[in-house]
Amino acid sequence: MKGNRYFLSFVLAGAALWLSGATTALLGQPSPGAVLRCCGIALACAAALRRPSLLFWTLVAMFAGVELGVDAPHAAAQTHFLGELFLRLIRMIVAPLLFASITTGIAGHSQLRSIGRVALKALVYFEIVTTLGLLMGAVAMNLAGAGWGVALPVATDASPVVQAVQSWQQVLVNLFPENIAQAVAQNQILQVAIFSVLFGAALAMLPDAKRAPLVSVLQSLAETMFQMTRFIMLLAPVAAGAALAYTVGGMGLATLLPLAKLAVAYYATLAAFLLLVQIPTLLLFRVPLRRFIAAVSEPAAIGFATTTSEAALPLAMERMEEFGVPRWIVSFVIPTGYSFNLTGSSVYVAMAAIFCAQAAGIHLTAGQEATALITLMLASKGIAGVPRSSLVVLMATASAIHLPAAPILLILGIDALMDMGRTLMNVVGNCIAAAIVARSENVLVSPAIAVPQLL
Repeated sequence: MKGNRYFLSFVLAGAALWLSGATTALLGQPSPGAVLRCCGIALACAAALRRPSLLFWTLVAMFAGVELGVDAPHAAAQTHFLGELFLRLIRMIVAPLLFASITTGIAGHSQLRSIGRVALKALVYFEIVTTLGLLMGAVAMNLAGAGWGVALPVATDASPVVQAVQSWQQVLVNLFPENIAQAVAQNQILQVAIFSVLFGAALAMLPDAKRAPLVSVLQSLAETMFQMTRFIMLLAPVAAGAALAYTVGGMGLATLLPLAKLAVAYYATLAAFLLLVQIPTLLLFRVPLRRFIAAVSEPAAIGFATTTSEAALPLAMERMEEFGVPRWIVSFVIPTGYSFNLTGSSVYVAMAAIFCAQAAGIHLTAGQEATALITLMLASKGIAGVPRSSLVVLMATASAIHLPAAPILLILGIDALMDMGRTLMNVVGNCIAAAIVARSENVLVSPAIAVPQLL
């Protein structure tokens, strides 16, 4: 108890010093402000040393990265390789991790009949929540009107962006890999997942004598990949701090101010989506809310800092399994959700599309907005959980609703800031989906391993 009081005292004192430094800098005293902020970060580091936690070290590194980007932008520009190294390591383990966990989940536990039912439940849930995200994003931007009166860049092309929107037939065909090695090389998560499901189903249909040796090898591979995940995640705080340092040092905080209204509206909408959709859904399915928040805190923080859902994938799968979701459900629902359940991206693309129309002085009718939302709903399926992927969807949809390129290019100035919240919501949304599907199957059990606490 005494240790908890010391820990909280260090945290609160560090936060107070950092906020005081930020306020001092805004009042025109940058040097004293920088000293106060650095002292606040030092106190937070001292607290982290007293109680090591991946989540807390990640948050400390994020603040340190912002500080480095503000005070030493040239040095911050040299830290980009740390984030790239972390992402390379993550991409290295994603494909074998998915293949081993999905295959053993189906073949090792005889879930062949259940997988079809789980897939149907997951896809229906994905479609409902992403559609709600699109609707809430459209309503929020119409109410905020953040795009009206925005000065567009002078030297940009005003012609509509021409980018083909995939038909539903193309989306369906692209779900299946024509070459599994190519799918692994290109990090096509959903294609690897579908191959693993088919491989696991075929393996489950073999006699026990032929199935058991390969299942045993794949189970060992899965455990090995989860152990590698734990090693790699030790670099997460460094990568998170480096990513923010590079972003802030390259763009500067001042360049984000003209689009601050859009960012505020977006984060307010995410909060509303969380309070009105996500939390009631968890309560409706009787998912333990406090334990769930503790379980998703670390992968959500990593996704927020790195702006890459892919970076949080291995840890999210591990935490959901520890939370009590069976591996075969975790291994199927979360990777599939990376293409069909990007809730944060759904809110974003709806708001961004209407913002672009407002910035271009285009008054969309109700019919045009409905067409835009349907187009976005179709175009957003199958996108990868990588940074800026939502901008690709927005540009692909622009020609269908006759949007010029200039407002879309303008959003690039603030997209890095909004991408943090977008990725966090994507990660949390997929973890929620796994817990809800497990509860609907009556297989959500008490965790065998205690999940980490927030403090």
